[in-house]
Amino acid sequence: MIHPWNLGLFRQLGTDPEHMPHAVLLHGPAGVGKLDLAVEFARWILCQQPGLDAACGLCDACNWFDQGNHPDFRRVEPMEAEADEADAAPAKKAPKKGSRVIKVDAIREIGEFLSLSAHRGGWRVALIQPAESMNPAAANALLKTLEEPPERVLLLLVSHQPGRLLPTVISRCRKVPVPLPPRDAALAWLRAAGLADAVAPLAEAGGAPLAALACAESERATRREAFLDLLARPRHLDACQAAQSLTLPEAWGWLSRWVHDLLMQSLAGQTYYFPGRATSLASIATGTALSDLLALQRELALGGRWLQHPLNAPLLLESWLIRYGEIAGDRT
Repeated sequence: MIHPWNLGLFRQLGTDPEHMPHAVLLHGPAGVGKLDLAVEFARWILCQQPGLDAACGLCDACNWFDQGNHPDFRRVEPMEAEADEADAAPAKKAPKKGSRVIKVDAIREIGEFLSLSAHRGGWRVALIQPAESMNPAAANALLKTLEEPPERVLLLLVSHQPGRLLPTVISRCRKVPVPLPPRDAALAWLRAAGLADAVAPLAEAGGAPLAALACAESERATRREAFLDLLARPRHLDACQAAQSLTLPEAWGWLSRWVHDLLMQSLAGQTYYFPGRATSLASIATGTALSDLLALQRELALGGRWLQHPLNAPLLLESWLIRYGEIAGDRT
């Protein structure tokens, strides 16, 4: 499925199929449909009777692709990485689990696959996502293919964090940014998808519609509101109890957004992620030193690297909440 805000990009990619670049890097925030765009473009270029906006869905190539066994298509992902809940295409097959990185063997297999003749003399397509998950050896192996690509080969790289890719890899790709859609378009799509109250989830997701669907999940929303209630009264925050009842990735995300909004309040009197909490945020920001907020924001940004690490997650979260309680200036 191509999301309506990405339809223009899809058409641009397919403007001149006979002069397609050998590698395309689709990059942008998580939750804007980059993976869906890449999958549908791969399906389109392999289609025997492609239309303007989509593959035909009827030919042998489309049937093979939909069944997950097209002989001229390969998809590479981190084996243990969960499909990005905010940016995942409707999967034909659930991703397997294993390591958390894309390893060199997987990229070497892609190189060997691309060196073969196409099943029907057409294109061979490989999709790598998220591309930043390649370890250094894998990235260097890919570079060899990028430097001397075979004829009628298309590499599609999807990345949420292109800055983590080797500059030499980036320089050999056509870079296609996939931006956030206009707010009104995102809200309309979410409401059409059955989300009646779309404003708050879209704000929390930073304007990314697919991420907003995850934010709106009822149990998650209940956990979020309970956690924000605690952050709104920092002087009464029991850091130990709160840390025991939350998962680290969720709590880190909410706390990071909350601190960002406190900075926004301090600097511009605005909120970005949690507009419904503007009053509490303004009260806390008024009595909190800007330097303390900036220091906590840096600490949380650095702490993001530990989200998937097998350490004592409650202890780490407790330390952040204690620090927050020490600096927050709310007097309620």
